[in-house]
Amino acid sequence: MDTTKTSAGKNNLLHLAKTQSTPAVEGHWGAGVLSMQGDSYPENSYELYGQVIGWVERYLAECERPLTLELRLVYLNTSSIKVMMDIFDLLEDAHRQGRNVAVNWYYDPRNERVAELAGEFKEDCSFAFEIRAIGE
Repeated sequence: MDTTKTSAGKNNLLHLAKTQSTPAVEGHWGAGVLSMQGDSYPENSYELYGQVIGWVERYLAECERPLTLELRLVYLNTSSIKVMMDIFDLLEDAHRQGRNVAVNWYYDPRNERVAELAGEFKEDCSFAFEIRAIGE
């Protein structure tokens, strides 16, 4: 797990390499995009996602631009689902304060379970939350 620092010294870029049990995570401060791709079943979800939550919190506190999550998650274990709920709660709070936040969750149409999971998350969110089959 490594983060890339900007010349100003802040961790405005976030890069976590994909492993067998963790997704690739890329946070692009300037673009206002946080992307995650792959499986998520780490032994300690909070160890992995603590950096992600910190990046989202800092972005929402320091930046006025919109924030979009681009998700291509294939499998999430129970602890990863809990962490995603925490991230969506941060987005929901920001949305209620007038911030422009959104989620685009892409899934393989052969894996309806992921679409169902994304749909369950969407039910609890009032911000823009799109669920799209890859290839549509």
